Amino acid sequence: MDKVMRMSSEKGVVIFTKSSCCLSYAVQVLFQDLGVNPKIHEIDKDPECREIEKALMRLGCSKPVPAVFIGGKLVGSTNEVMSMHLSSSLVPLVKPYLC
Repeated sequence: MDKVMRMSSEKGVVIFTKSSCCLSYAVQVLFQDLGVNPKIHEIDKDPECREIEKALMRLGCSKPVPAVFIGGKLVGSTNEVMSMHLSSSLVPLVKPYLC
């Protein structure tokens, strides 16, 4: 879990993804469209993929990817991010991290 916490704090917006996950891609595109350049960790390319998945689940992710962290804090997965976006509460969170 230490590795995940360290990785999640590398940048203002961090997304844990898998290269073949279409929902991960959709979340990435959303943040890019908002003007944010998130740090992307494709965990399926990490030799510790299983441990990272387990750590993300222990932190409260309903599914291991995509897992979005803003300011080092877990925001959630696709449902949470899209709900925040639709309710206009996502932009204020990412405002400090706009490009």
